[in-house]
Amino acid sequence: MQDYLSIKTQLSGACTRLSLADAVAGLSVAFILLPEAVAYAAIAHLPIQHAITAALVGLICYAWLGKSHFAIVTPTSSAAALLAAVVLSLHPVDGNTAEGLGFALVILTGAGLILFAKAGLGRLSAFVSRPVLHGFSFALAVTIIIKQLPIMLGSKVSAADPFGIVVELIHQAHEWTFWSAVIGFGALILLWGLKRWPAVPGAFVVLALGICLSHLLNLADLHVATIGPVLIRPPDFSLPLLPLEKWLTLAELACGLLVIIVAESWGSIRSLALIHGNDVEPNRELLALGTANLVSGLLQGMPVGAGFSVSSANEGAGAKSKLAGVIATLFLLLMVVFGKAWIALIPEPIVAAAVINALSHALNPKALLYLWRINRDQYLALAAVLAVLAFGVLHGMLIAVGLSLAAAIRTFSQPVVRELAELGHSRDYVDRENHPKAITHANLLILRPEEPLFFASVEGVLAEVQRRFIRSKDVHILIISLEQSANLDSTAAECLIELANELKRQNKVLLLARVKDPIRQLLLKLAEAQFKDKLFWSVEDAVVSAQKLTRRHVNQ
Repeated sequence: MQDYLSIKTQLSGACTRLSLADAVAGLSVAFILLPEAVAYAAIAHLPIQHAITAALVGLICYAWLGKSHFAIVTPTSSAAALLAAVVLSLHPVDGNTAEGLGFALVILTGAGLILFAKAGLGRLSAFVSRPVLHGFSFALAVTIIIKQLPIMLGSKVSAADPFGIVVELIHQAHEWTFWSAVIGFGALILLWGLKRWPAVPGAFVVLALGICLSHLLNLADLHVATIGPVLIRPPDFSLPLLPLEKWLTLAELACGLLVIIVAESWGSIRSLALIHGNDVEPNRELLALGTANLVSGLLQGMPVGAGFSVSSANEGAGAKSKLAGVIATLFLLLMVVFGKAWIALIPEPIVAAAVINALSHALNPKALLYLWRINRDQYLALAAVLAVLAFGVLHGMLIAVGLSLAAAIRTFSQPVVRELAELGHSRDYVDRENHPKAITHANLLILRPEEPLFFASVEGVLAEVQRRFIRSKDVHILIISLEQSANLDSTAAECLIELANELKRQNKVLLLARVKDPIRQLLLKLAEAQFKDKLFWSVEDAVVSAQKLTRRHVNQ
């Protein structure tokens, strides 16, 4: 009985410590989420209510369906910028139409994420290379920050692109509002200074100081704009009333937003999971993100994702479980419900400063310079930067995704095939080019494709294999090691069968090594006569069989 009570006491204490840690982390995250909601709503050209709705929905849906202990699913700067860019590209006639287009885009993105999860395509983010994502994030940060400068300077500009905004601001230098600039840049300097104390919610502190300043002074007399009345009402659960052609157009554009959300969110979730040894499954995370976006759109909210900065802040604040996100939801809701009047007093230059501060980490060129230092993919990243700056966020993002796909296609269109040889008499087979002393075997050639065989790569790979085989004189047996291929599609299987038949017509033999079970079962089902007794678990087994065939041929 005493042991039972002791264990019960220990468990109770552990639960209390766990709850306390999550409560502290949740409060810290809520202090970050409120200023971020204000900032990201400004980026998306939407009232703050839509950002608050998205944050609440994202936190609740992820706590229900997600698995990461630290991920915070709320509006992100990249998703907000893409939302604004897509809506503006469709030339809405008024504010209501613009909002309807935005919510429809979020709904379609959420539905797409759920479909991809059900189809098992959780690793979709692999098609956006990290260099392209780094370049896109850098250019996006530059674009958004430049668009905040007119707000901080109290000036109006008509240009939409970053270069045009800078030129117009320079020409309008005499129209800048002095006190707006003082408040905006003063807030920015204070935000940067507060970064020295990570435990202090800098953005929340600066917003609170801005509210106090607005309460004590009549900022209108100083020509400093404030957010103004904030309407927070229960959202309606409904579909936007749009014609079918608009839905079809948005469905095409939703693909770009979907890819960016997956790439950004999975990167954050996986990074934190690896640090703590947690198990996360991409399709489940995709389902959680899809549900959060679908519900957010139906409740007139913005797109959401697992941003790295706020998720890292949650982990850094000591979160132990998803309970931290639930507690952050409660604190955020309380602040919004009882603080509407205070939010209305926030000066717009401080909001712009909060946006710049939130994106300042993306301006760090470290990731881009690293690519130049290792001389890998630097031009791909640079092209993504230039695409966003030259063509805008939407088209730049589409170009960036296209660059990633083009890079992947280029890799598969340039097949790499290595010749293998035995390392001493170890029965280990290695790349002959890197190990020139490795031993080759008479009358046979061992080749290993360096990428998986599938419809886009197999013809190029096998064409290179045949060229190598033809150049090798007095070789009668070809061994192909399939260690890079976990399975084969129909095209790859057909091409291997055709190669086996072609070698048979030449009185030569094809053996396959490192053949995994799915490949073995497929080839025996499709062409048992060609591959019976010619599929091996290891390269050494294939070599032994080839030597027996050679001796049998010599004896005959």
